[in-house]
Amino acid sequence: MDVKEIKKLIDLMVKNDLRELEIRDGDCRVSLKRGPGEGVPTVTLGQVQPVSLAAVQPTKGNSPAEQAEASAVGEELKSIVSPMVGTFYQAASPESEPFVQVGDAVTADTVICVVEAMKVMNEIKAGLAGTVEKVLVSNGEAVEFGQPMFQVRPA
Repeated sequence: MDVKEIKKLIDLMVKNDLRELEIRDGDCRVSLKRGPGEGVPTVTLGQVQPVSLAAVQPTKGNSPAEQAEASAVGEELKSIVSPMVGTFYQAASPESEPFVQVGDAVTADTVICVVEAMKVMNEIKAGLAGTVEKVLVSNGEAVEFGQPMFQVRPA
């Protein structure tokens, strides 16, 4: 089971306010659990210990993405959020220039950063056109699912 499939299961849990979800497919077993009031899904794959996946708040207006959107409403900025849990990198390597910086114009297909998840480097695209106004995450910082990473003024 890959990260995208686990993300879909987490979205399903949050959307339906489920506290526990277990899926079995042959030898593969995925168990997702959230503590009471925490909204923090954990995952168990096979015999692996539970791992915290994301702090996803099920109540409206409490998620990091919704908080960033609310703060950006007056400024007309859109947030680009992390699609997964992992480590944020602004450049392809420590010696490379950042993919984007404040003031750079981006299109929907512009690679803006890399999020490393489970030893896989995932290129993240902007998903919208505009100008980068704020970088909200530091290089090498852990990011959570739905956490705002950039704020962009739409074109």
